[in-house]
Amino acid sequence: MRLDIITVLPDLLASPMQHSIVSRAQKKGVVEIFIHDLRQFGIGNYRKVDDYGFGGDAGMVLMVEPLYNMVTTLQQERSYDEVIYLAPDGELFDQPMANQLSCLQNIILLCGHYKGIDHRIREHVVTKEISIGNYVLSGGELAAAVVTDAIVRLLPGAISDETSALSDSFQDGLLAPPVYSRPAEFNGWRVPDVLLSGNPKLIKTWQDEQALERTKMLRPDLLDS
Repeated sequence: MRLDIITVLPDLLASPMQHSIVSRAQKKGVVEIFIHDLRQFGIGNYRKVDDYGFGGDAGMVLMVEPLYNMVTTLQQERSYDEVIYLAPDGELFDQPMANQLSCLQNIILLCGHYKGIDHRIREHVVTKEISIGNYVLSGGELAAAVVTDAIVRLLPGAISDETSALSDSFQDGLLAPPVYSRPAEFNGWRVPDVLLSGNPKLIKTWQDEQALERTKMLRPDLLDS
């Protein structure tokens, strides 16, 4: 997979891509991630990428020309399955969407900033809009990092034990059951006996029951859907 991320703050995205699973996946050749500074296509000597919006509202808007030129330049080099704009009013990102995106080959992630991007880009260039929650961030960079991490960890080879990602919360519509590690007892707190039984069938039954109970208690909305 290849991910191209367009941003006005490339340094903000550098660190999340250099650690943990995302970093290891890049080193293994599982994914290629390229961070592009929109100012490369800025206008004039000062590489201008934003301007005041028509209508008199407060806040700066990322201009149509730099965005269009950068995206079309990338598209001349290869075909992209999606051009995704990270926006607070986009479709809410969830695990099924992460699963779907992980099956694609080439994706552009477009990070807005300031008041947002010229709407003509959303109308004519963007193919999908994603929100990571019902709140507003200063820009789309952190959202792009979240989406990237959620996608990359699902790619074959990104995680040593690929079955681990399949048992995460939301993969089957439920929250994950509790997890424990050594020692079996600490400070008087014991790991449930069933997990020490060595009986895979009993352990699986317990995990299923716990997943359902935790979902009922913490996220009943998942059961409604």
